[in-house]
Order: sequence, then structure tokens, then C-alpha cells
Amino acid sequence: MTRAQKEQDIRSAIDRHWAASAAGDQVAEHEIYHDDAVCAYPQSGEVIHGRHNLQALRSHHPGKPSGFAVRRIVGEGDLWVTEYAIDYEGKSAFTVSIMEFKDGKVARETQYFADPFDAPAWRAQWVERAG
Repeated sequence: MTRAQKEQDIRSAIDRHWAASAAGDQVAEHEIYHDDAVCAYPQSGEVIHGRHNLQALRSHHPGKPSGFAVRRIVGEGDLWVTEYAIDYEGKSAFTVSIMEFKDGKVARETQYFADPFDAPAWRAQWVERAG
């Protein structure tokens, strides 16, 4: 398999993963992970070991997302990054997912979650407001 085909297969798997995540399809969402995948949430200090535990954790989230939008996916080889926004109970979280693949499946993922904040007035002259 060529590098280009491998990357195309990974990108397709990522697209299926995020579509399943947005749809709430827990089974399809977790097909992308190795059985012994590790997922880290650095902001809370949590590490989830294994696809089964990751799926169980996400399946028991008390709130279902009311919105989900992938903003950008970039990557090559076995390292891929997705920026997305997810809404829970009327509150958005801007999220970055860093996926490390091994043999076509995610072996390690690190996710960062950030709450939106008001832009300070002092820098208005140098910035453009995003839509």
C-alpha cells in the first residue's frame, strides 16, 4: 500500500469517526480505536486505557451534544489533528484532538477542551472577529 493510499484510508476513517460522533453512534464512533488505545485529557489529568473504557465513558456522558462541527482536519503519516466545536447544554467547547495511528487505527489520542471567552477590547485594533 502506498503512503498516499494509507493516508487516504486514515482520513476516511477519521471522517467516519467524527460523523458517527456527531450522530451519537457509539459503536461506529469507536471502530477507529485499537483495543488497547490510550486517550488522554490533559486538562483534567485523566487517561483512559482501552477502547472499551473509552466507549463506556463517552456512552455515560450525562448530556448529549446539541451541536458538533468539525472545523479542520490536518495530518500526514500516522499523526492527525482535528479541530472541532461541540455544544453541550447550550455551551460550546472548542476542541483539539491529536490522533496517533498504528496499523490504521488510533493507538493514542490526546484531546484538549477550551471554553470560549470574550475578546478583550485592548486588542481590537489588531484583530478581525471570526464568524
